[in-house]
Amino acid sequence: MKETKKELSADQRTDLLTILKTRFEKNKGRHKGIEWADVQARLEASPKKLWSLDDMEITGGEPDVVGYDKKTDEYIFVDCSAESPKGRRSLCYDRKALDSRKEHKPQDSAMDVAAAMGIELLTEEQYRALQQLGEFDTKTSSWIVTPASIRQLGGAVFCDRRYDTVFTYHNGAESYYAARGFRGALRV
Repeated sequence: MKETKKELSADQRTDLLTILKTRFEKNKGRHKGIEWADVQARLEASPKKLWSLDDMEITGGEPDVVGYDKKTDEYIFVDCSAESPKGRRSLCYDRKALDSRKEHKPQDSAMDVAAAMGIELLTEEQYRALQQLGEFDTKTSSWIVTPASIRQLGGAVFCDRRYDTVFTYHNGAESYYAARGFRGALRV
């Protein structure tokens, strides 16, 4: 990823806000009733969140606003790239899985990369809600938050969309594939 400063330059902020605004306006169906001016004001007041969104963008996530949580007063950004973000593939599930591999280790784990980016993996509920906004992961798959009971037994969960249906599957948490990455969520 980038340096640990976790703050963008003025030019980087301007460029990112332009990208996000363009995407927001192009995909109005993802965020009905939300105004860009309100989102932008929140983003400008949150430099660390902008840094995380920039990481989402750089790794191919194409983040966009998909909701607003009235209880917490937060806008919710999610990776809306058609396929699992290219810069976040070939990762096992978490650090425990990465450490358990003796040979042919992937570069990192989805949970560690997400934490370094300041984002969270989607839950199954969030993943299914995203699929209501379009068709995602028709050729790839994405790790999602795995229930502790499954993870304790060595497994991890991922989703994709095939045959116009969203599927949830399992694998060993230490597995990794060129077509499997993860989608993140960020609250601002």
